[in-house]
Amino acid sequence: MDSLLFFFLENMALIIALLYLALKAKELLFPDLTESTFLLVLSVVFIGFLTFSVMYNPYIHEGMRLDLREVPLYFISYVGGWKVGILSAVFPSFYRYSLGGPTAIEGVLQTVVLPVIIGSLFRDKKTVNKFFALLDIKRMVLGLLVFEVLKSITMLVTTPATIFITLSMMFFSMVAVLAMGLIANGENHHILVRKELEFYSNQDPMTQLPNIRYFRNKVQMLVAQYVPVAIVMIDVDYFKTYNDTHGHQKGDAVLRSIGQLLRDHTRKKDYIARYGGEEFIFFITDPLDDAEALEIAERVRERIEQYHFEGEELQPEGKLTVSMGISLNSYHKTLDQLIGEADQALYQSKHHGRNQVTAFSETEEKESVNV
Repeated sequence: MDSLLFFFLENMALIIALLYLALKAKELLFPDLTESTFLLVLSVVFIGFLTFSVMYNPYIHEGMRLDLREVPLYFISYVGGWKVGILSAVFPSFYRYSLGGPTAIEGVLQTVVLPVIIGSLFRDKKTVNKFFALLDIKRMVLGLLVFEVLKSITMLVTTPATIFITLSMMFFSMVAVLAMGLIANGENHHILVRKELEFYSNQDPMTQLPNIRYFRNKVQMLVAQYVPVAIVMIDVDYFKTYNDTHGHQKGDAVLRSIGQLLRDHTRKKDYIARYGGEEFIFFITDPLDDAEALEIAERVRERIEQYHFEGEELQPEGKLTVSMGISLNSYHKTLDQLIGEADQALYQSKHHGRNQVTAFSETEEKESVNV
């Protein structure tokens, strides 16, 4: 009896240890938390290897090969569904059948095929992003209990297994699957919380645009590598007047709409951020020339001017517009220098009537200093 219990403890420890290492590898290899064919293949290979490892050195009872092979197969079927379960069961099925013995067929049907079927039936079909979702532990254990009852009955009827052996296998299988579920949930919860913290540390909560911290981290390297760029600073004209007239909630709605317009009318390789208050910034990556950079900035300005904002007819100019300043010559300049130049050009746009794009000019800078 002691050797049997010790054997199942070894099986359980092996399953838990390898699962923990696999979850850490998943976190490292798939940091964006997206499912892929590669993740599916790795999951199938891992479960096949884990099941083989458990089956490699079994406990022998009257020709029966006893182990906890059903645990990883039930778990992956509950998590990933019947397709993943079937693929994971292919190698263990052939391996167990090739070993032979008086209960080879029973061993394949009861502890390889049956856990895949029951695990798949109890899986929550509504689960999205299944390999990163939190598991319903109660549902998982209930499904396992159904499987264990069916398996135990068929084992007692068709094999030399005793009541003590079947109850021991049921107990350790339940503990192992519960441990797998809790470990998986703990790791997935850790990843989801970390991703949420990263998101909110890098995003502006109101407009859902990246914040200036994220913006700097993304574009700093391109500037340092002397990739041709242009920096555009944007300020909403008479925004205080709009806020005073319509209230801060409507003002916030304006900022969110402008953020969406910036997303819609810039290129995928450009970077946008909320700079602060009613100011935005965007980074034009590798424009063909200065003319293209100015064209992109002008297109954004026009789209904002053409957009109908609620209550804009009460603005000083009869519509809600933005002023923009752009720094074009980025060669041998730091990001802070480029932002400073764009900010000065923005000041010129507002000084000369608003609702326009002004490119930074070193001549104008010198003239303003002399004045």
